[in-house]
Amino acid sequence: MKDYMKIFDAIAFTIVVGGALHLGLLGLTGIDLVAAIFGKMSVLSRMVYTLIGCAALYQLSQFRVVHKRWAHPKSDSPERSEKDGT
Repeated sequence: MKDYMKIFDAIAFTIVVGGALHLGLLGLTGIDLVAAIFGKMSVLSRMVYTLIGCAALYQLSQFRVVHKRWAHPKSDSPERSEKDGT
């Protein structure tokens, strides 16, 4: 189950980054890429905007869980102990 959630996390992150890049492009150049592809406020463009918003809400609500899911377990290797000074 954890692997499926990691895939879902990665997809949601990709959607959020894509949405952020879209907003950056819109702010800098005035080009609305979603509207250019799907039509201005068409059903498809609204679906894309809704998907981006849902992905962002998921990322916000699950931030700590996602962080724990992707965190590497702490190892007790000698290299780590030397760096920590213990």
